[in-house]
Amino acid sequence: MQVGVCRIRFRLPENLTLKGKRQIVKSITARVGGRFNVSIAEVDDNDLWQLATIGIACVSNDSRLANEVLSKVVDFIIHSHLDIEMLDYEIEIIPVFGD
Repeated sequence: MQVGVCRIRFRLPENLTLKGKRQIVKSITARVGGRFNVSIAEVDDNDLWQLATIGIACVSNDSRLANEVLSKVVDFIIHSHLDIEMLDYEIEIIPVFGD
């Protein structure tokens, strides 16, 4: 079994409030979670209104598939037409249970 995890950090240059940030993050998490069947949540920068960090996880029996799914999620967020600026992202595939 392989667990793929991804951390994405982005900036919201036009955002002025935490409420506005939460609306954007909620929109992203709902759209990504529904489309790709992954777990997704805001994991850092909770009190900063122009920065957000989200974490995404997926489980697969194939590390290439997990990497592909997470890469597609990153591309989807980049091309989501929301007013966000991707700062960085990391993908890691972790083998678990003696794979």
